[in-house]
Amino acid sequence: MSHVIIVGSGIAGLTAALRAANEHDVTIITKDALGDGNTAQAQGGIAGVLFGDDSIEAHVADTLAAGAGLCDEDAVRILCSEGPQRIRDLAAAGVDFDTEAGSYAKGREAAHSYPRVVHAGGDATGRAIARTLAQRVRERRIPVLENSLLIDLVTENDTVIGVDVLTPHRPIRMLAQTTMIATGGCGQLYARTTNPAGATGDGVAAALRAGAQVADAEFYQFHPTTLADSGFLVSEAVRGAGAVLLDETGHRFMLDIDPRAELAPRNVVALALARTMAAQNDRPVLLDATRVPRLTERFPTITAAVMHTGIDWTRDPVPVTPAAHYWMGGIATDQVGRTKIDGLVAIGEAACTGVHGGNRLASNSLLEGAVFAERAAAALPRGAAHMHPSLSPIDDHVTAPALDRGELQRLAWSALGLERNERHLTSALARIDEWDSAATPIPLSRAALENRNLLLIARIVARQALARRESRGAHARLDYPKADPTQARSVVAAPVQEALAC
Repeated sequence: MSHVIIVGSGIAGLTAALRAANEHDVTIITKDALGDGNTAQAQGGIAGVLFGDDSIEAHVADTLAAGAGLCDEDAVRILCSEGPQRIRDLAAAGVDFDTEAGSYAKGREAAHSYPRVVHAGGDATGRAIARTLAQRVRERRIPVLENSLLIDLVTENDTVIGVDVLTPHRPIRMLAQTTMIATGGCGQLYARTTNPAGATGDGVAAALRAGAQVADAEFYQFHPTTLADSGFLVSEAVRGAGAVLLDETGHRFMLDIDPRAELAPRNVVALALARTMAAQNDRPVLLDATRVPRLTERFPTITAAVMHTGIDWTRDPVPVTPAAHYWMGGIATDQVGRTKIDGLVAIGEAACTGVHGGNRLASNSLLEGAVFAERAAAALPRGAAHMHPSLSPIDDHVTAPALDRGELQRLAWSALGLERNERHLTSALARIDEWDSAATPIPLSRAALENRNLLLIARIVARQALARRESRGAHARLDYPKADPTQARSVVAAPVQEALAC
């Protein structure tokens, strides 16, 4: 049996581990506790064609429309056709999806033509999935290194042969025939985000340093509705259930912007919120859910969070703002997670499979994690000799910038956020150059490693945003406000050595 290392323990990492453990020795490395991360915080649900009056073609069409002309249609068809079975697999594993009248309870979210989103615990779908899959991993006794941070990928002859990891006790090197990156996105690049503290792009940055390609990095999705000043997500399903957005005068402004109003694609709604806030001196807009039926029953987690702020949202609107939520870009892969580097596979938000294009359709993220993790695990090479972990000494220092992370996050929010322009992007790259030029060897620590990764991701996002001279999907350029048909293609980042030289 070959040894497979999986870095990350969200829906993608856990799904891959459970599938791969049937034929391989698997080790999971996770930055925090098993199952922590973005998956556990996902509220709205998981989209799939599970009802007789829905269709695969409709789900495909909705996904392609949201993706703003950049989706890989073959990958989208895989997602939508294999997705229903993956949802049934989750149910069989023990995820207790909500039901009504003996069938899955339906939810509708933005840009879906049909209410195909299924959920668990009302608004705790991700938590239910992460908890269930983590429990299955423990039952299978799959080895797990918790609270362990990826330092770098280990390469030999242009092949990834393992990882260097900072464990709670010491840095170690672990070898494997295949390393799977499932580390999620990089929301902590931004001053406002729905992502947990661990979302610092570790796997994508390590892959870049190893020579992997990253595609569509300029497309970062900003969720329209988070509780003001908290980053707590107010699920799109709330708008799907009937909540509306108001400016500070009480005007329902989305009706003026898109015929789909609050259920327009996320990039449209988030940009509308940002511009409305700018017109009212950056004060939050209001989400009015007072007329949503069974509000507290349907959304118990959000209700508790809102009540904690002192607002009774059954009676009063809630102040909300956009925040960085999901990265459409990532390590470029084929349809089974393989990258351009032998021995390296990427899945979940850390990967760019082409299913999301320029703007992800709501509740397709958990689905992608399940579908492509299953495919990647099934395609792992079999029969290689086992490679045991190596405890040989590795350097306990890293060359990293001494930067103020808050300054980087504010820079990213202003220059790499919902709206970009050449002047701000160029200025941001110049500041990134200054930080990089001051990098020095310092002792290994979580903060040092994360700062190094965040700065590299910031550079790649800025460079690709500068190269895309148009507005498309989640990428909005003030100086190029329209879509350019000649740019309806993915942009792939240069190898990191070239990126740092630019």
